[in-house]
Amino acid sequence: MAKFVLSRLPETDDELWHVVHAMWGVTIPRHKVCPDHVAPFDAFADAYFGRDGTISLWHGSRGLSGKSFTLSILGLTKAFLLGADCNLLGGSLAQSANIHNAMRDALDSENAPRDMLTMESKTEVKVTNGAKIRPLTASQKTVRGPHPPFLLLDEIDEMDISILDAALGQPMPQKNYLGEIIQPYTVLCSTWQNPVGTFTEIKRRFEERGLPAKTWCWRESANPIDGWLSMETVEQKRREIPAEMWRVEYELGEPSIGNRAFDSDAIEKTFCLPLEPIYEKTAKDFEEYTFEGPMPGGEYVAGADWAKERDYTVIAVMRIDVQPYRLVYYMRVNRRPYPMMVGWFNTAIQIYNADAIHDGTGLGNVVNDYLDLRARSFLMTGKNRDDMLSEYVSAIERGEFELPKVLTLYTAHKYAQVGDLYRGGQSFHLPDEVCALALCNRLITKRIPAVTILGVPKNGEPSKYAKDLDPPKNNQSDGIISMGEGEVRVKTDRDGNSFTLMV
Repeated sequence: MAKFVLSRLPETDDELWHVVHAMWGVTIPRHKVCPDHVAPFDAFADAYFGRDGTISLWHGSRGLSGKSFTLSILGLTKAFLLGADCNLLGGSLAQSANIHNAMRDALDSENAPRDMLTMESKTEVKVTNGAKIRPLTASQKTVRGPHPPFLLLDEIDEMDISILDAALGQPMPQKNYLGEIIQPYTVLCSTWQNPVGTFTEIKRRFEERGLPAKTWCWRESANPIDGWLSMETVEQKRREIPAEMWRVEYELGEPSIGNRAFDSDAIEKTFCLPLEPIYEKTAKDFEEYTFEGPMPGGEYVAGADWAKERDYTVIAVMRIDVQPYRLVYYMRVNRRPYPMMVGWFNTAIQIYNADAIHDGTGLGNVVNDYLDLRARSFLMTGKNRDDMLSEYVSAIERGEFELPKVLTLYTAHKYAQVGDLYRGGQSFHLPDEVCALALCNRLITKRIPAVTILGVPKNGEPSKYAKDLDPPKNNQSDGIISMGEGEVRVKTDRDGNSFTLMV
C-alpha cells in the first residue's frame, strides 16, 4: 500500500483535481457539453473551496451523471484534507448507506491514505486529523443532533421537506487540526422527478434568492475528453426505461405539472420584461421596485395582501390603460406594524392616484381605520375567493399581463399549486404575491369608474377638462344662457345638433 504524502493542501482547481485523482483513483469530468450545464468537477471544486457562500444545489441525471458518487468523494476529500466533520443524509437510510459505501470503495484505492483511519464501520468513519464521517437516518431526532461544518444531502426529492429543513440547521463552524475555522457548507443533490416535491420547493427557494443550481447530465459524464460513461451504457439505459422518465430524470426536463395552478408556458410569456427598475431598495425581508412613475392620463389600480404570522405584505400597482397591463410598482416586506404597512399602501395609492383594493379577511377595522378612502376591502372567502383567483389565472393564460421578472413574484406564480389557490389546511398556502396581483385583477374587471365633480366658470369659459374632452366642433361655439343662480350650457356636437347641460 503506497503512502500518500502532501507537502501542502491544494490551492487551485488544477491542484485539487490531481490530488483527488491520486488519492481516490477517480477522474471527475472537467468538461461541460450542454450550454447551460456545468462540468461536474466545477461543482466539486466550488463546494470544496466554499465559493458559493454556504450552500449549493446539484441537479443531475439519475444514475448516469455520477452525482452521488461525486458527493461521496467530496465528503472524503473535505474530511481527509481539511479535517472537516461530515454528515451524510439521503432520502432514505439506504441512500445514506449508498454514499457511505461509495466512500468505503474509494478508501480501497491504491493510494488511499488508509493509515489515517482510526475507525471504519457502517455508522462512522474516523480520521487521525479528528474528522468524523457519519451517515444519518432521515428522522427529526437524528438530523437535529450533530453539528458538523459540512453536510451532504442526496436525493432530496425523496426526502420530507420538514426533515430537510431540520437538517439544514446542522452545519456549524469548526476548528480543524490546523487551527483554522472551517465555515459551514451544505450540498443538496438530487434528480428532479416530483413536480410538487421537495426538490421543487428547494429549487424555488434558490431561484427566489438568485442562486443557480449546478446542473449536469449524462453528456458531461460521457464527454470524449475525460468522461467515464460509455455511449453503450447510455443507449442501453434509454431502451430500458419509458420515454417520459428519460425526458425528466435523464434529460433533466421539468416534471409534468398537471397540478400547477398556472400553465408553465403562460408564466414564461407573462414574465417577459427585464428587471430594470428606475428605483429599487432591497434588504433582508424587504424589497421595493418602481418600474414606471405616474404618467399623465395613466390609469392605475393598487392591490395589497397583508402579512399574517410569517407571511409577507405585498403591494402592487398596475397600469391598466395599456394592453397588456403592466406592473409599475412592487413592494414585498415581512410583517411590520399595520400602521407602517398601511402607510406604504396609502402612499402608493396617492402617488399613482390609483383605485385600490386589499384583503380585508379577518382584519376588520384594524386596517380600514388607516386606509385611504379610495381603497375597498375584499373578503376572500368561499365563492368570491375562488372566482377572484380563477379570473386571475385565466387572465394570465390569456396574456393580459406583462410583468418584469422579479424573482419572488415569478417563483410564486411558477410553483403555485392548484391546492394553494383553491384548498386550505397546512399542506397548501396561497402565495402572497399571487394574492396581491389577483386583487388588482379583481378591481380591473369589477371596478366602477371614478366620478369627478367638474365646475363650470361663470364667465362662460370651458373648464380645463372640457377643453380637452369636448372642444368646439365645426367652428361652432358653445352658448351660455343665464337662468337665475344657475346656468344652462348650450353644447353643439360634431353634427351641429344642440343639447343643453344644466349646471
